[in-house]
Amino acid sequence: MQSVDIHPQGQLSVRPFVFSQISEHSYGNQLSFAADRRDSPVSLYSVSPLVTVTYGLTNHLELGVATSLISFWAKDSAGDWTTDTGMGDLSLILKYRPLVQDPDSARPSMTLYTQVVLPTSRWAGTERPPGGFPPLGRLPATRFGEYGVTEGLTFRKNLRPFRISGGVFYTYAAPGSDGGQTTYTGDIVNTRLVFEHFLDDKRGLAYNLEFVTFHTLTWRLDGQSINRGPQNGSTVIGVEPAIQWRFSDAWVGAVGVLFTAAGQNTLDAIYPNFSIQWYWNKSGKVVMR
Repeated sequence: MQSVDIHPQGQLSVRPFVFSQISEHSYGNQLSFAADRRDSPVSLYSVSPLVTVTYGLTNHLELGVATSLISFWAKDSAGDWTTDTGMGDLSLILKYRPLVQDPDSARPSMTLYTQVVLPTSRWAGTERPPGGFPPLGRLPATRFGEYGVTEGLTFRKNLRPFRISGGVFYTYAAPGSDGGQTTYTGDIVNTRLVFEHFLDDKRGLAYNLEFVTFHTLTWRLDGQSINRGPQNGSTVIGVEPAIQWRFSDAWVGAVGVLFTAAGQNTLDAIYPNFSIQWYWNKSGKVVMR
């Protein structure tokens, strides 16, 4: 997952992710738990490698860019397969941290998050996967092949050996086009809350439990009526256990699986994922986030 904190000035990181999705069930128009899921008309299997590069412009300002690929295999109710492999979308990210946590009080770090998504998948001719989203995992999630602008607020608080972090993100879905008609989909809200427990601080060995929600809304900031996607919106509530560890002064790895706990008008899926992260600092001393 993307860090909710930022790099110090002059520090850079490169983080390759691999997100995947396995989905053979779906949820209906009412929010329900996994026990009430039903067989889906489409079975979906996908893999999406992603690379994020971030750099600390100052001790309070960070710039990032993320690009991805995607491969998916979808089988419909007649047993016919649809597959495609191609380029994903490009994200430009800016983070500003106006507030740094105080170790002697309850004050957390607070960071403002801005993301602009460019639909490079559509420009490259990559087919959109069923459901309209790449594998859920990297938050904030946005629609595949569409422009989007996201604003968010994140926080982090260290309470050794624990760490608590989270955030809320609102994505404005820019109007699209289909067959000469302007299309409007609902805006998106993502939330996350993460509890981490460091078992070995020197080695960076920790486990964490993350709670995520993902909602497509029934309205848009521009006031336009929705004419694409679920008219009643959709919801995903997920839980992800994960393990992270530092295996050198500059390298960190993490592996986890996001499970869908409840949903509405969406696919029921599991999302295995892993990542590694390389740090570099012009001073020679890396500060891991």
